[in-house]
Amino acid sequence: MPARTGAELGRIVAPQTVRVERFLPAPPDRVWQYLTESGLRRRWLAGGLMEPQAGGKVEHLFRHAELSAEPNPPRYAGFADSPAMPGKVTVWEPPQRLAYSWPGDGGVSEVVFELSPDGAGTRLVLTHVRLADRDTMVSVASGWGAHLGILDDVLAGRPPRGFWSEHARLEALHEAAFAPAADTARETSP
Repeated sequence: MPARTGAELGRIVAPQTVRVERFLPAPPDRVWQYLTESGLRRRWLAGGLMEPQAGGKVEHLFRHAELSAEPNPPRYAGFADSPAMPGKVTVWEPPQRLAYSWPGDGGVSEVVFELSPDGAGTRLVLTHVRLADRDTMVSVASGWGAHLGILDDVLAGRPPRGFWSEHARLEALHEAAFAPAADTARETSP
């Protein structure tokens, strides 16, 4: 597995908005399949229906135990076998752009995937908008980072990294990176 650094961290790019960028070792058409086809999406995120059109239905069936051998921590016990979470496709432009209302919060927020060729692979830019607060942004950026790490592993033919240990590692890094400005100023003042 390649060494990971802070380069995979999400960033706050606007109020209530985080962005995570990744290079993925597959062309955009192949990455698009992993974003939109239930059986492939299930290998790194969540299975479930996705109707291939703007206005179509999308659902996520989270089964984190299928992503890696790590058990769900008690805090996330409810994600062991989630019910279908519905959302709506808002943008369908294969294989460059996909967006949908996020099923995990009842469609309040929206996730946007932008794919562009990058050598033999794909540059994926994921932007998640209308997030409730800083704690949600930390959790969302960490979750996307862990899920996209598994997608990277799957596309590269590597065994998937541990989802929950990766989530915890990224969560600690995002906690520090997304620290409120007042806390940061206090920590750096003499």
